[in-house]
Amino acid sequence: MTDEERNRRKSMLTELFHDKAYHPMKLKELAIFLDVPKEKREELEEILDQLVAEGKAGISKKGRYGKPVWETARGTFSATAKGFGFVTVPEREEDIFIPADKTKGAMHGDTVEVSVKEAADGRRAEGVVVKILERANTTVIGLYRKNKNYGFVIPDNRKLTQDVFIPAGNDMGAVTGHKVAAQITGYGNGRQNPEGKITEILGHVNDPGVDILSIVRAYDLPEEFPAEVMEQTAGIADTVRIKPAADASNCQQGAGSVVPEFSCEQGDGDVLPECPRDQNVYEDGTERYAVVQTENAHEQRLDLRHLRTVTIDGEDAKDLDDAVTISKENDDHYTLGVHIADVSHYVTEGSPLDQEAKRRGTSVYLMDRVIPMLPHKLSNGICSLNAGEDRLALSCIMEIDGTGTVIGHRIAETVIRVDRRMTYTAVNAIITDRDADLIAEYDGFVEMFDLMKELADLLRAKRGRRGSIDFDFPESKITLDGRGRPVEIRPYERNAATKIIEDFMLMANETVAEDYFWQEIPFLYRTHEEPDPEKMKKLAAFINNFGYVLRIPNGEVHPKEVQKLLAKIEGTPEEALLSRMTLRSMKQAKYTTECTGHFGLAARYYTHFTSPIRRYPDLQIHRIIKENLRGGLTERRIAHYANLLPEVAVQSSALERRADEAERETEKLKKCEYMSRHIGEIYDGVISGITSWGIYVELPNTVEGMVRVSDLEGDYFIFDESKMEMVGELTNRRYKLGQKVTVQVAGTDKLMRTIDFVLVPDGAADP
Repeated sequence: MTDEERNRRKSMLTELFHDKAYHPMKLKELAIFLDVPKEKREELEEILDQLVAEGKAGISKKGRYGKPVWETARGTFSATAKGFGFVTVPEREEDIFIPADKTKGAMHGDTVEVSVKEAADGRRAEGVVVKILERANTTVIGLYRKNKNYGFVIPDNRKLTQDVFIPAGNDMGAVTGHKVAAQITGYGNGRQNPEGKITEILGHVNDPGVDILSIVRAYDLPEEFPAEVMEQTAGIADTVRIKPAADASNCQQGAGSVVPEFSCEQGDGDVLPECPRDQNVYEDGTERYAVVQTENAHEQRLDLRHLRTVTIDGEDAKDLDDAVTISKENDDHYTLGVHIADVSHYVTEGSPLDQEAKRRGTSVYLMDRVIPMLPHKLSNGICSLNAGEDRLALSCIMEIDGTGTVIGHRIAETVIRVDRRMTYTAVNAIITDRDADLIAEYDGFVEMFDLMKELADLLRAKRGRRGSIDFDFPESKITLDGRGRPVEIRPYERNAATKIIEDFMLMANETVAEDYFWQEIPFLYRTHEEPDPEKMKKLAAFINNFGYVLRIPNGEVHPKEVQKLLAKIEGTPEEALLSRMTLRSMKQAKYTTECTGHFGLAARYYTHFTSPIRRYPDLQIHRIIKENLRGGLTERRIAHYANLLPEVAVQSSALERRADEAERETEKLKKCEYMSRHIGEIYDGVISGITSWGIYVELPNTVEGMVRVSDLEGDYFIFDESKMEMVGELTNRRYKLGQKVTVQVAGTDKLMRTIDFVLVPDGAADP
């Protein structure tokens, strides 16, 4: 069809749709009315779609074409496993619902143009995909199934709802059961499957590690570091070279300044000559400085190696990026030092290491492997605050009074040496259980740990008074054997030691954020916007069914009100559901260049300062802080950061979400694999959720499975949404949230990441 003929038909159809005698018709009806033969109907559909995209025609919910009654919008398509989806449009507060038969073959993540009709009754707007503008998926990771002359790849990502057809000769010799990567060569038209060719065989589905490797590839997580990155890394020293300095009572260089060439011959161990004292020191005594020898210069840093210093982390942690010092001057005056690995000393702006760290955004933790943001030589080596080693740090030293208020602080480039590498388990056993053996082993540090808990309790209480929200969901601790198979799953509860580190890191993050906000320097902040008023109203109406009240004066909710709600439901059967519903009603935290506050923490100022080994935003603001400390933030550099940071904020937020999704998928996969070896076994559990299609039951080990409504025996059960109950129509038997039940593992589906239970009437769990 020529362009002239296409335009003529478009004009003819436009006139037809505006004719008063015309009644909207479906494609088939229009084709018959216009006498279009079957082989030309696809061309007619293309013209109609163009008219809709141009706003010259409209399409009804039932697929009838007529006058344009819907607006058009551009956004990102998010698919669901059930076929329907949603389009997120930046200018709209709510997503647009797309029915399963109106997606036009759009795949999850595609940028699409939609025709939108607003719902008259206040419900979600509904739309039709009229054009796919940009494809998000060029490669699909999945399970290959071979037929005689062709095959299909079933995507691991359940949001990719269509299998990829693999024609004969395009399978690289893959057989049924192989996990593969398939490049998409054709996307179909919504009625036909996408078509592709296999480009890599990852291994058989039952081979060790292939399941997690599939997730790595599906989320496009970078594995190997580029050669230029490793070349730069190889040139970094394995140790910190330090020249001891004299007491700096007369030293004019502040911490972090570059020391000029010395007039005398300097050798390792030589002492700097004394010089006039800098004003940026504590008033209650002199300080000691150390001179760090770098490749091209020397840096003078505050020497804190004499302070008793510890790291407190999980047993398996290898990238230790925060250490703590603490002292108490009098009855209510604490000095808390939070010392963070100075990664920016080694990862310079614009270098291959920096570009790769920015591309990765964050380290990703996937059960049997870590995909680090930085090479191991840095993350586990020179940047890790390992005990007994001199390390460079960026320290936030805070003076805190008896109410938990920071009354003074200092940020400085420092040299530290960790005395003890502690674990959460050991510290908790000391401060909570008063374990005699551990107290004896760490004699000399016990008083320090007790002082930490004393201050952490003050800081936590202060945050609580202002309304900070604490969602205390138990995490899962999954133990794998040598072949990557899960052998144990148990809840990983936060204890007093983990809370100490949380409290101290939160305080440092707030202090740094407030400091740089008032200096009006370009910066990255961690922000959490106030919840959408409409979502909070729906939440308030929902929880009212359970007898709880959420106050929303003038349509706004204060974090204190959410905190009160969580306190009231604590320990109740409905706690898990209502806590999750509350969390889902809130917006997602993200990185921004504007300091708009953190709703969940009830904090006006907040940033991420404490994990530069594994988070790029922390590394980025370390550079800004150090440049500022050294007096190097000229107007040109300020303009540079003002231009750079918006992109870093958006990219880091997106990469963080990708990492979170990959980690969640890995956890669901391993839970499913674990339960697949326990089919037929009986467990006690608690009802954690109820929907129209089934009852969700959570086991004590954090595994959650579903009892399908079709498997509920003895009655016909109906879902009562207002009370969140499943009710038997004849027997009036009820299943409620928080109710204890006994279930038997009926089956698992690793592909769908689902676990099926059936109820055991009056049963008891296996011993």
